[in-house]
Amino acid sequence: MAFALNRLGQIALQVADIDRAEAFYRDVLGLRFLFRFGTVIFFDCQGVRLMIEQINEDGHVNRASPLYFTVADITLAVRELMAREVTFLDPPHLIARMDDHDLWMAFFADPDGHILALMQEAPKDYVPPPI
Repeated sequence: MAFALNRLGQIALQVADIDRAEAFYRDVLGLRFLFRFGTVIFFDCQGVRLMIEQINEDGHVNRASPLYFTVADITLAVRELMAREVTFLDPPHLIARMDDHDLWMAFFADPDGHILALMQEAPKDYVPPPI
């Protein structure tokens, strides 16, 4: 069997304010908090750790690739996050029609401007109700 990488174990983000990030990811998004070590916090995303660290003294934030959160009902998830004062960049929209499902996404940002997304693999020809 050939060697292959296949599962992410951890994703890292840098933020300007670690306390604000902890509150956003824990209280607004509802991620399961694991622990905090100084200016680094960890959350569990169903087996993948999300590590969030405060930027260093030079103030430079490394922007990361978007994080895509899988949801069962994108409309319900958008409504819930909007009730928690999350502003979406766009409403849920169709990204791609696959052979066996349709892929829907909605994008938003955390307080440091990192792009985050909700994604739903929906039945063919699914149309979510209006937000």
